[in-house]
Amino acid sequence: MSFDLKKRREDFPILQQKIYNRPLVYFDNAATTQRPQQVIDALTKTYTEYYGNIHRAAHFLADKATIAYEETREKVRLLINAETREQIIFTKGTTESINLAAFSFGEAFIQEGDEIIVSEMEHHSNIVPWQLLAGRKGAKIVMLPVDEEGRLKIEQLEKLITDRTKLITVTHVSNVLGTINPIRQITHLAHSRGVRIFVDGAQAAAHLQIDVQDLDVDFYAFSAHKMYGPNGVGVLYGKKELLEQMPPYQGGGEMISEVKFSGTTYNELPYKFEAGTPNISGVIAFGAAIDYLENIGIEKAANWEGELLNYATALLIQIPGLRIYGTQVEKSGVISFNVEGVHFFDLGTMLDKFGIAVRTGHHCADPLMDHFGIQGTVRASFAFYNSKEEIDVFVEALKKVISMF
Repeated sequence: MSFDLKKRREDFPILQQKIYNRPLVYFDNAATTQRPQQVIDALTKTYTEYYGNIHRAAHFLADKATIAYEETREKVRLLINAETREQIIFTKGTTESINLAAFSFGEAFIQEGDEIIVSEMEHHSNIVPWQLLAGRKGAKIVMLPVDEEGRLKIEQLEKLITDRTKLITVTHVSNVLGTINPIRQITHLAHSRGVRIFVDGAQAAAHLQIDVQDLDVDFYAFSAHKMYGPNGVGVLYGKKELLEQMPPYQGGGEMISEVKFSGTTYNELPYKFEAGTPNISGVIAFGAAIDYLENIGIEKAANWEGELLNYATALLIQIPGLRIYGTQVEKSGVISFNVEGVHFFDLGTMLDKFGIAVRTGHHCADPLMDHFGIQGTVRASFAFYNSKEEIDVFVEALKKVISMF
């Protein structure tokens, strides 16, 4: 591989520990990644050297915190190639980004009888907010289905779009299947019919080079905690002409220009959507996470994760009775599987005793589970700090657990 795996693993203190007297094998990266020492140090430095409330004070601490906070906004802009910093809105995470967009876009653009297309492979966070919007407005949710390989049936999308379709919302990378969806193709089709597109990038931002201008998406959302940064920090990117027309999601400090009982005027972008005191230290530490990722090289990291995915898949498909869900060639480092005759929860619980952390359950994707006629799966998901040796340990432990049943 083109970067030093040993050195990178040393950057993550949590990976050095043992679980039940066994070295930790952390394969739950799709749920949340671990933090390098550089991010932990940035968080500590903020609290110990220059913590102050941003934008609203003239003293040294506030000035320094404000500069660092806004530097992260610029880092995010460059990371995803947004045209302007005003298009970068900080939130609590992908979930809040989606809720913000669903509420504010809905208030501005959705009317009774309008339609919103939602794919069958979405995380609940990219389904429920749109259902809530549809309920408020009397709109309709239309499902874009998935085939048995875990591929969106893009060929059906054009037929699903009607003159009442206002928005298509889709994940960039499935958190269950690992499928990488053809966002540029979907966007081109949507825009050719006058339809806007929202993309959930929670599983993509740490693993793919994102260029929102090249993709031409109208909205894109992701979270810091899936990118080796702190939790409680997210991003919503939006096209400026849409954000300017959308009303605020929340009211309070920062999002106002002037408040009077006769009426309130709102702040300029992006602050119109950033009410209240934000997660200042978290956003600053997110900047350190972006620096760390870019120092490694997202493409280099993704290439290694691809090697891990192929290596693990080749070993797992040799296990009798094991089925992998999501077999598209274009996929990220996620493997969801079941073993015939063994409950996924039992597999996950027993693997934990070997020091192996995997995710079990429906992965907040009930409609996708229903599609495959299952209640849940075991999910192993990889990051650049994982190794082939860890996969060997995982596969051997899995075989031992299966033999117990």
